[in-house]
Amino acid sequence: MFFIDPWKCVTHTGCVQFLVLKPAIGWTRQASSTRGLTNKDTRPYTAHPGGSGKFFGMNGLPFRTLLRSCVPRACTARQYNGVSGVSPGVKGNDHPRVLITGSLGQLGTGLAKVMRERYGRNNVIMSDILKPSQEILESGPYVFADILDFKKLQELIVNYNVDWIIHFSALLSAIGENNVPLAMRVNIEGLHNVLELAKQYRLKIFVPSTIGAFGPDSPRDPTPDLCIQRPRTIYGVSKVHAELMGEYYYHKFGMDFRSLRFPGIISADTNPGGGTTDYAVKIFHDALQSGHFKCYLKEDTMLPMMFIDDCLRSVVEFMETPDAKLKMRTYNVTAMSFTPDQIITEVRKFVPQLKVSYEIDGRQAIADTWPKRFDDSNARADWGWRHTMDLPQMCQAMFDFLSPSQQRQQGQRVKT
Repeated sequence: MFFIDPWKCVTHTGCVQFLVLKPAIGWTRQASSTRGLTNKDTRPYTAHPGGSGKFFGMNGLPFRTLLRSCVPRACTARQYNGVSGVSPGVKGNDHPRVLITGSLGQLGTGLAKVMRERYGRNNVIMSDILKPSQEILESGPYVFADILDFKKLQELIVNYNVDWIIHFSALLSAIGENNVPLAMRVNIEGLHNVLELAKQYRLKIFVPSTIGAFGPDSPRDPTPDLCIQRPRTIYGVSKVHAELMGEYYYHKFGMDFRSLRFPGIISADTNPGGGTTDYAVKIFHDALQSGHFKCYLKEDTMLPMMFIDDCLRSVVEFMETPDAKLKMRTYNVTAMSFTPDQIITEVRKFVPQLKVSYEIDGRQAIADTWPKRFDDSNARADWGWRHTMDLPQMCQAMFDFLSPSQQRQQGQRVKT
């Protein structure tokens, strides 16, 4: 049996940072929590029968319920985008409530769609600092949230009763090299915010990693899960930092941290964003729009890649895997490896007249330090990872998606 001592560090929103649980025998233990009252109460709190880990207090109400009753109305009286009568704090069918940061990027938009189909549209909250499209606004909850604003993130987690955080907010490799101070703030300070919130609110958290987490001293063909890393970009350094911090929080605080090292991700529904592996997306757009592809990597530069459908599925399968099956917190996942020359050969099967020129830039130096092939045997053995798309299948899927879109755009240009 426990008694509750005065609260520590009560925020201006009424959300509690820490509480002190005092057993009846007088021994005091401090525990991170967000459940409870904001006023002093010394009546006994007893564990929920069956060892659920929940604590009950006044009138038999659980801490989570009591906390909601103490938070100011302005903090809880929210509704999903236009979905009246649905409280942010109510989730259905026992599905996880998921917050996706940086959700308007290449991976976030697709993962939100997949998870909403799986867990329900109101159980997946998209967040970013960009203006969303009308389609995004109509698809489910979207909120403006800066990853550097700790209090705003805290408010979202409490108001929406979040269980999982999918942390996609980051500046990528080539872009980060052009603005190192901003990359450090977004990629490192932003990470610290979500890790601390995941610890305080006992959330499961996923932070993607990358082939960029390896460097010139890493074994490159293949690259195993555990080896020397020492990346040469701020993006890679920040991802190694994320992997190690997540593992530390797992061992120190028991936080369920998970990470996958992704190869280059190829998708049709987002434009190339300037990353080192984005040439493998750009080639499809250039082939259909101009018939001329300018490649910034050498023709024999081999890098690991994955089609976005496999990538998104890997996240869902990984997050749903019981913790007991995982032998590490960060795994490599991949599907294929190829060079610019190899993908050009495949693309020319669809666009035989494609012209190609090479204009090598600074991204070549980055690619030269990255793995040629990923060893993802641990992911395949521990939680059953399997890819479904190889290079020919991926090219077919890209053209199936992009060709009708390009035809529609051309038709619109003719009309105007």
